[in-house]
Amino acid sequence: MSSSEEDVPLVRANGRGIATPKPTNTTMDNSSPPLTNGHVDPGVSIRFGPVEDEDVKMEDEEDDVLTAGKRKSRTSVGGMKSYAEAESSEEDEPLSKRRRTSVKHEDPETDDDVPLARNGRKLPKASETAIGEESDSDVPIERKLAAQKKKIELTAEKDARKLAAAKKEAKPTAAKKATNGVKKEPAASKAAPKKVKAEPAAAKKGKAKATSVKAESQDAEDKEEEEDEYRWWEDQSKGDGTIKWTTLEHNGVVFPRKVASFFGTMLNSAHNVENPVFQKNFFTDFKDIIKKSGGAKDLKGNKVDIKEFAKCDFKDIFNFYEAQRAEKRAMLPAEKKAAKAEKDALEAPFQYCIWDGRKQKVGNFRVEPPSLFRGRGEHPKTGHVKTRVQPEQITINIGKDAKVPAPPEGHRWKEVKHDQEGTWLAMWQENINGNYKYVMLAANSDVKGQSDYKKFEKARELKKHIEKIRKDYQKNLKNEMMVERQKATAVYLIDQFALRAGNEKGEDEAETVGCCSLKYENVTLKPPNTVVFDFLGKDSIRFYDEVQVDLQVFKNLKIFKKAPKKNGDEIFDRLTTSALNKHLANYMTGLTAKVFRTYNASYTMGSVLKEINATGLTVAEKVKAYNDANRKVAILCNHKRTVTAGHANAMEKMGERIKGLRYQKWRLKQMMLDLDPTLKKKRGASFFEIDEDLDQEWINEHQAFLIEEQRTKVNKKFEKDNEKRVADGEKEMKASELEERLQSVKDMEKKFKKENKTGKVEAEARGASVEKLDGQIAKIDQRVETMSVQAQDKEENKEVALGTSKINYIDPRLTVVFSKKFDVPIEKFFSKALREKFEWAIKSVEEDWEF
Repeated sequence: MSSSEEDVPLVRANGRGIATPKPTNTTMDNSSPPLTNGHVDPGVSIRFGPVEDEDVKMEDEEDDVLTAGKRKSRTSVGGMKSYAEAESSEEDEPLSKRRRTSVKHEDPETDDDVPLARNGRKLPKASETAIGEESDSDVPIERKLAAQKKKIELTAEKDARKLAAAKKEAKPTAAKKATNGVKKEPAASKAAPKKVKAEPAAAKKGKAKATSVKAESQDAEDKEEEEDEYRWWEDQSKGDGTIKWTTLEHNGVVFPRKVASFFGTMLNSAHNVENPVFQKNFFTDFKDIIKKSGGAKDLKGNKVDIKEFAKCDFKDIFNFYEAQRAEKRAMLPAEKKAAKAEKDALEAPFQYCIWDGRKQKVGNFRVEPPSLFRGRGEHPKTGHVKTRVQPEQITINIGKDAKVPAPPEGHRWKEVKHDQEGTWLAMWQENINGNYKYVMLAANSDVKGQSDYKKFEKARELKKHIEKIRKDYQKNLKNEMMVERQKATAVYLIDQFALRAGNEKGEDEAETVGCCSLKYENVTLKPPNTVVFDFLGKDSIRFYDEVQVDLQVFKNLKIFKKAPKKNGDEIFDRLTTSALNKHLANYMTGLTAKVFRTYNASYTMGSVLKEINATGLTVAEKVKAYNDANRKVAILCNHKRTVTAGHANAMEKMGERIKGLRYQKWRLKQMMLDLDPTLKKKRGASFFEIDEDLDQEWINEHQAFLIEEQRTKVNKKFEKDNEKRVADGEKEMKASELEERLQSVKDMEKKFKKENKTGKVEAEARGASVEKLDGQIAKIDQRVETMSVQAQDKEENKEVALGTSKINYIDPRLTVVFSKKFDVPIEKFFSKALREKFEWAIKSVEEDWEF
């Protein structure tokens, strides 16, 4: 652990042996899976079964994926062997050294080299292997989707056969390179990639904001435009070679200037600070740091021996930092803008690099500040101190001829590399898990876009091989060799139920597992063919799923669990992730287990989107139709999330907003009666009646809310106007001006009191007419309908991670196709950050493109 002064909490005694901060200026750093012929429909699931209250909620995926502070990490196993970005896999070691199991290999049913049917023993029947009781749960949505899954799977098999037949018939000399939905270039463009002027992200959906920059010359301006609009996806020279760049220049990384937070600043995060493991780990490191800094002292300078965590009070630290946060929130907009401008100016040199002569944005150029490690789920190291990263720990990757950025004064870099096979700019090893952290390019850079493009193209290529893969693993489910049977069963589970392959974890890492590392206790069998999975998956998120499988798969899992195996032993004890991926690579170059998730999600989404009929639908209804399709993919591909803590509150707010609109609609109708009392007879009394759920108690509360909302608006407008006057060198308005403006709030309050007393609503606007009020009512009806659709959509998606599917697994070109085909602005599906990330998809396909 670093003994740097900034790593040590700044402490002074407060008379109780308590750590308190020095008052210093501190900156806060801030589908479908396949169905088998002649077998039951697999994939029928109740994956939204029991989820305990303490399950950790997932962050919003879109924010997680695109946040600049997020960086990839790789676990160190015996030190870093290479800087090249190779696929992570397990070492090829004997199984006995990698797997903990009590199985004796002389058993014919479990030995790699002994056929299962030797000695005349027959495989057990499903009824003999049954464990547990039949589930009487309600029929889940997955069962309702089983027929659709089967249809999609049959279509996938037909597509695979067509592709295989077309490949055989095609002559080598006449073979054409697939354009992948990209328009072909003229012959003259073969020598150099096409460069064009900017196009709007959604051509049919409105014009992008034009930005005009005065350049010293027209040539310079044209050159800049060309660079900004370089279409790398149309550049056929961009292959899969190992060399990622020829020249690379950048300015290094930004170091945090001060310690951002320790335990005291996190008192409002009860999930962490009340966790016994978090407390224990923190207190261990805290005592070590106190000892290295000379020990804690009381107000008189006497040393204090801190022994018990329960006797420590960190409220003073929390209050100190909370006061700083309050000061920051209270800053005037002009002050905030100036502070941001100053920060941006300091960081500007680090935000971009020059990659092969092109300016590229860097995604995470800030070095992580020291803090407390939180981890996801039940991580055993949560609460440990993440020490400050020093320049001596950082390796810089840069071109040989480029100027190496200077480290902070008095420091040096650990090493300077010229790794042309890597796409990282800097890296270091963090102290908690020994992971390597990398500074990479931004999500909207050419390099990142090419990575995404290749990932989805790899999934598209799987279409040609999926039929053979599925036929082979169905056949090998009965293979006489245990290793082959385990391999087939694992591929079945990965393909059918979107299980991750899984890698082994060390004793000091969170006990997360995947398919290949499933333990005995993670799988429960129920007759005749139901399997219950229950384990901690990626990011320590609980995976609970009850599925129906082929009878042969059920039999195999029973064999894999056969005594003397017990809790802690691995089910697939003859299989590793690396061995599985090597097997898959025999079908297709670069095929790994994770490609199945992308393929199944994208193929399923493409199939579901084809069935959508958007005729006569509003934009909101089209968006919901897309989300419904996305939700099916997320369910079929097991993209689950825990309901967020704020979901109920958010739904309540949406409900209140809808009720508020209905109240406003009733008031407009009453104004119509005020203008023309005969309308009650003409349109019927029921037309003017208030909705039953809008009782007087609710009306009083809503009116109070409207009054306070109006008062807040007036105050904010007054403050903003005053700030503008000061900025323009004028005098601030007097308090009397604010009182005059607040008169409108008092008038509103009087009006509501009169309405409640008389039961009548007077027409407000000058020149009001029944026709105009009818028009306003129609607009409110449209808003109510739109918000109701959005509320239903939000409620239906509360347990499904649509963002995970949309960002990571569904080919973004499918979303673009939907946008263009049904004339829905792409902004409805992709945020600004995602539009930049998937610019290649937005600009490369039309509505007739298919996955």
